[in-house]
Amino acid sequence: MRKSKPKKRIILPDPKFNDVLVTKFVNNLMYTGKKNLAFQIFYDAIEIVSEKTSEDGLEVWKKGLNNVTPNVEVRSRRIGGATFQIPSEIRPSRKSSIGMKNLILFSRKRHEKTMAAKLAGEIMAAYKEEGAAFKKKEDTHRMADANKAFSHFRF
Repeated sequence: MRKSKPKKRIILPDPKFNDVLVTKFVNNLMYTGKKNLAFQIFYDAIEIVSEKTSEDGLEVWKKGLNNVTPNVEVRSRRIGGATFQIPSEIRPSRKSSIGMKNLILFSRKRHEKTMAAKLAGEIMAAYKEEGAAFKKKEDTHRMADANKAFSHFRF
């Protein structure tokens, strides 16, 4: 949009935990508008996590999400015919969005029976600072660190 910025949509908190972050996560998890199914998958996953870790499932999820959220990323910038990978800080809303999407993406790729089990497995792996989503964050940080020399080209 050229002149005005789009209005921020207000996201309502979820019914069980009364948390806006949960709703955002479920919105990313949802396929073809099936929000009830997405909520059911999420709640089942949290239940599985709390059974296996004997801790509060929501707190484990929040810590796991925090562990897979990157702080810096590399962006391509073309300067004089050459393309440089320039490391840059990520704004907070994009940070959490990337973390959620990575957690969901890599939980879908796991080899377990149900989506709730897959999500629970990836949440527990993220909580322990292991698993594919955490590896993705580490790779992103490593890439930014390797291209630190180009940080003076910042936008």
